[in-house]
Amino acid sequence: MIDVQRLAVLREVARRGSFNQAATVLHCTPSAVSQQIAALERSLGAPVVERSTRGVTLTDAGRLLVEAADAIAAELVDTQQRIERLTAERTALTVATFASAGRRLLPPALAEFVARHPEVELTVLEAEPEESLPAVREGRADLALAYHLEGPPPARPGDRSGLDWTPLGEDPLRVVLPRRHPAAARHRERPEPPHLAELADQRWILGCHKSAAQLARHADLAGVELRVSCTATDYDFAQSLVHAGVGIALIPEIGLTGHPELVALPLAEPSPRRHLGLALSRRRRGHAARLAEELAALLTAERG
Repeated sequence: MIDVQRLAVLREVARRGSFNQAATVLHCTPSAVSQQIAALERSLGAPVVERSTRGVTLTDAGRLLVEAADAIAAELVDTQQRIERLTAERTALTVATFASAGRRLLPPALAEFVARHPEVELTVLEAEPEESLPAVREGRADLALAYHLEGPPPARPGDRSGLDWTPLGEDPLRVVLPRRHPAAARHRERPEPPHLAELADQRWILGCHKSAAQLARHADLAGVELRVSCTATDYDFAQSLVHAGVGIALIPEIGLTGHPELVALPLAEPSPRRHLGLALSRRRRGHAARLAEELAALLTAERG
């Protein structure tokens, strides 16, 4: 029989990458953590971590155990919340969203949802996908409005993610320039999307670190070396710098402010984009799950 407490210790070691950091979170000594992992390995008859001077990594057996630990933790959180709802008069729903979707996509759906369900106590968490998707998996959120960049979606039918992913469509990144910029004037005369290579001599203002990395990949493909003036964490701030003449920016479509002195142009293919979607836990059940599904349907209709 696998000891659940030792499983919880392994899960924390996997999350932190070392015995020392796991011990800090668990309020015990690194020696105690090491002893728990050793006892778990003895009971299984197989190693669960590989130790090195740089920390620890999971073995195949360890990864299977951590997947099981994640599932158990999510079930416990879900059960606790269901018990709390049995004894509470209110119904709670927690929605996680990244900032630009929280400004543009979520409010209309929430307005209709609140009108239908005034008894529901809504909590909205601002979180990037790397935070919001684990929150849904672990039961800390009921629904996540998220995105992914190139590659497959974060969840697919039959995988072990514990999530169902509903695509909401693409969010293309646009080049934002002052209306008086020569590239904007060329586009008015010849309305074809500019190639990234045509903008190689520009100074760039990047709205977030992820769009910076994405643009860098596309610049490599185009053989362009970027000259970056600023990497911000706020798309409104980035666009205000464009208006000030500091440079040009790459901004997702739903993050555009519509400033009258700025223009937003598509890039010629292959152009960077985000893929929007909704994440729901496969383990969610009961009233909260139905409410989350209803809100997901409203968001899908809004986006459609």
